[in-house]
Amino acid sequence: MERVTWFFLVYLICCEAASCLTTATQTNLNITTDQSALLALKAHITSDPQNKILINWSTTTPICNWVGVICGARHHRVAELNLSYFGLAGTIPPELGNLSLLVDLDIQNNSFQGTLPHELTRLRRLKFINLGYNKFMGVIPSWFGSLSKLQGFMLFGNQFASSIPAAIFNLSALQILNLSHNQLSGRIPREIRNLTTLKAINLDYNNFIEIPNEIGTLNQLEELFVQNNALKGPIPMVVFNLSSLTRVNFYGNKLNGRIPDNICQHLPNIQELNLGRNQFDGSLPSKLWQCKQLLVLNLVDNKFSGRIPKDIGNLTRIKTIGFHTNSLTGIHNLNCIFI
Repeated sequence: MERVTWFFLVYLICCEAASCLTTATQTNLNITTDQSALLALKAHITSDPQNKILINWSTTTPICNWVGVICGARHHRVAELNLSYFGLAGTIPPELGNLSLLVDLDIQNNSFQGTLPHELTRLRRLKFINLGYNKFMGVIPSWFGSLSKLQGFMLFGNQFASSIPAAIFNLSALQILNLSHNQLSGRIPREIRNLTTLKAINLDYNNFIEIPNEIGTLNQLEELFVQNNALKGPIPMVVFNLSSLTRVNFYGNKLNGRIPDNICQHLPNIQELNLGRNQFDGSLPSKLWQCKQLLVLNLVDNKFSGRIPKDIGNLTRIKTIGFHTNSLTGIHNLNCIFI
């Protein structure tokens, strides 16, 4: 018994020491470690055509004055890093994970490549991350799911493949999910129902094949973009019951079936409805004119038949409307753009 107790005490002491060490390490992070992290990033940049980093990021000036760097007023540490549209090339170093007070990381429209270091999981305060239009590839790292404060998660325009990791659906604070222009495939996971604060989903230009019914539980969702994928079958009726939706774009899939006649009753705030280049059939909803907020209506290149309702002219806010390449009659097939 004494031997077991002794080992237990040693275990507790070791754990406490490790905890203290971790706390001390976190406490020692300061503006100096922020500078070291940014200088590590600078060292990993192989091309800076605008000379924004290689010249401006100098140890002779305070880092809060460096281009693209914004420091918080309270802690005087790096809170935002915005290098978007700098035309940079290079890789992301693990030291970037030492920016422990970073809230916003935006490096879109550059040519960063390689794998994303696991050390970025230390960015516990991160709310927005935008890696759009770079050259990252492989699978989306599951450790993103540990960044529990993320509200905006943008990885569009890279070469990520396979499916969306299940861990992403642990991000309970997420409001914007943009994974468009990648090589993702399979079904949109049903666990998407866990993202109850989502307001915008953009999965354009991937290879998803199915919209889950669970998407109907996202009662704060305003924008749903899944154009140019491999979606097939009818749109789940729950989508047409999401009264919060303002923009829906399923253009360029293999969806079929009919559009509910009472669509405007259930989507009172809809401003954009783009179902073009699919396989929808039947007649047009006779009460489309009740979508009073509608600005864009695109139903081109489907299998609709019958007459275009005359009341369509009551859409007083409409700017773009298209019905061509169907079997519709009346009002010159209404393939028009209004200003």
